[in-house]
Amino acid sequence: MPGSATERTVTLPHPALSGADWADAWTATPRRRFDTARQAAEAVHRATPGWVGPLMGLRTLAVAPFGLKSGLSNRDLAPADRIGLFAVRDDSGDRVVVGMDDRHLDFRCVLDLDEADGQQTVTVTTLIRRHNRLGRAYLATILPFHRLILQACLSRL
Repeated sequence: MPGSATERTVTLPHPALSGADWADAWTATPRRRFDTARQAAEAVHRATPGWVGPLMGLRTLAVAPFGLKSGLSNRDLAPADRIGLFAVRDDSGDRVVVGMDDRHLDFRCVLDLDEADGQQTVTVTTLIRRHNRLGRAYLATILPFHRLILQACLSRL
């Protein structure tokens, strides 16, 4: 049903991030069809609710004392090499992978575009490889927001 996001099970290990120790995935049926996963990923990014910007600004301020990356350095990448603030790691038509590596954790966001019975689905899988206690604490802190943001973006798709 267009407009709703459903949580899915993720099996680890996952080829997009070896050693990932945490993952989630959400699936939605888009209101319009996409030709490529990249187009769908860009649409998901554009569907980010306005309240996320100030939240990300607060996150950037909060993690600065720990020397964590903000993603802002990726603004130097050409648009073809990033989606939003995240570097494109792989783009194979039906799958696009974006992500970042940092001292506390590495993450990948994988968007898969699937077709079954004439219906297209978009699945966003988030993979995390935590390096230390800071990575575990960071993930625990942002997890409720992560879920809300993904559900909101996919529901708006």
